[in-house]
Amino acid sequence: MEFNVALLGKWCWRMLMDREGLWFRVLTARYGVKRGRLLDGGRRGSSWWREITRIRDGGGELGGWWFGEFISKKVGDGSDTFFWTNPWVDGSTLCERYGCLFELAEAKSALVAEMFALGWGGGGEVWVWRRQLRVWEDEMLGECQTLLSTFTLHAQYLDRWHWQLNTNKGYSVRSAYQLLTSHDSITLDDAAGLI
Repeated sequence: MEFNVALLGKWCWRMLMDREGLWFRVLTARYGVKRGRLLDGGRRGSSWWREITRIRDGGGELGGWWFGEFISKKVGDGSDTFFWTNPWVDGSTLCERYGCLFELAEAKSALVAEMFALGWGGGGEVWVWRRQLRVWEDEMLGECQTLLSTFTLHAQYLDRWHWQLNTNKGYSVRSAYQLLTSHDSITLDDAAGLI
């Protein structure tokens, strides 16, 4: 089955932006959510939904990298951003950056607002681990705390997804099309199949 990938991205974009929307609720009921992400449904999932999740996660047969690498979360009040699994710090996820800490963390699905309220500084109550940290893990935690030390929440703004290729207008099929057709690793034949 051929997908119009740029239009597919637009659908994914809207779904990510509206977690209270009908499609997000339907997909949550059908496939479930783990650590803040919709699951792919495994063998019982439809082929189109598995392909969408492969694109979201950077997989897929052709050009699956394109969507996830160009979105990030702009945190306002922190009430709709997952601390570990959303790309909100420098466009990357903390679970990728500090994988060892993520694996040890008890609160894998915590929101940024919850973590901030509990205090992610030196003596904060937020850091609850499955076991005591080793010295090198404690150093990694110090690095993470330093990274977060200058961050503050803005209660007057809601969290929102940010399309990095067009900061003024947000996601557009045109910007995705231009990205897909201009990337060196995608041949003309591959691009025709994607588009």
